[in-house]
Amino acid sequence: MENDIKRELGEQPLAGVMAAHGLKAHDLVSSSSEQITHKMVARAVKGRRLTPNVRSKILLALNKAAGKSYSLRDLFNY
Repeated sequence: MENDIKRELGEQPLAGVMAAHGLKAHDLVSSSSEQITHKMVARAVKGRRLTPNVRSKILLALNKAAGKSYSLRDLFNY
């Protein structure tokens, strides 16, 4: 039985947004009021398919760290 769900989606726009603001994974983890890990951020940047809950946690942390208001469409292309 072959699984047709593509799990690795390539580098996400999140990586460019983080680079533009000079942010590292640690900056998102430390600014988050939710419980996120460095591993979650690394998976998000690399393009590993994440649950909607984890994506929203990453979004909230990035918005807080960057001081801007991004949407999920700005950070993920899936």
